[in-house]
Amino acid sequence: MALFESLGSFAPVARALVLTASAVGWTLLLARLIGLRAFSKATAFDFAATIATGSLIAQAGTRSVWSEYLQAMAAIGAVFLIQYILARGRLLSARFQKVIDNEPRLLMQDGRFLDDAMRDARITRATLLGKIRQSPASSVADVRALVLETTGDISVLTGDHVDPRLLEGVRGAQP
Repeated sequence: MALFESLGSFAPVARALVLTASAVGWTLLLARLIGLRAFSKATAFDFAATIATGSLIAQAGTRSVWSEYLQAMAAIGAVFLIQYILARGRLLSARFQKVIDNEPRLLMQDGRFLDDAMRDARITRATLLGKIRQSPASSVADVRALVLETTGDISVLTGDHVDPRLLEGVRGAQP
């Protein structure tokens, strides 16, 4: 990149700063165009897209050939475009959403571990106990439900009663 050669030994540092800043700027512009969902963890793909974008920004900042830099910038654009297309598809078609998204899964109900669901989800009792310790619950008996969300997060529902709407679409939940 001849643009930076006049800086001598500082050329690689200057190039990295300028290219990284422009890649971040490009990413922010795309995020503004796509909307707030761009960096959400609403789905597993959203999470993967966020990680991929960070990796591509780092890659863009270390390129020494313009074509490689532009390739990284195009890849960032492609990640955002795919994320946008998938989000629109989910909104327009319940069938598409069902194919693309994971289904939340009930892992515990009314203080009782659901061993089959835990085995299917490959989640250990120790993992769930750790999540309960992080929640306001002071006893396993306080837990009305543990739900493995589509993002891989585990929600802990406590209290005397769980609104049935919170368990709509959750595999294993009884209506």
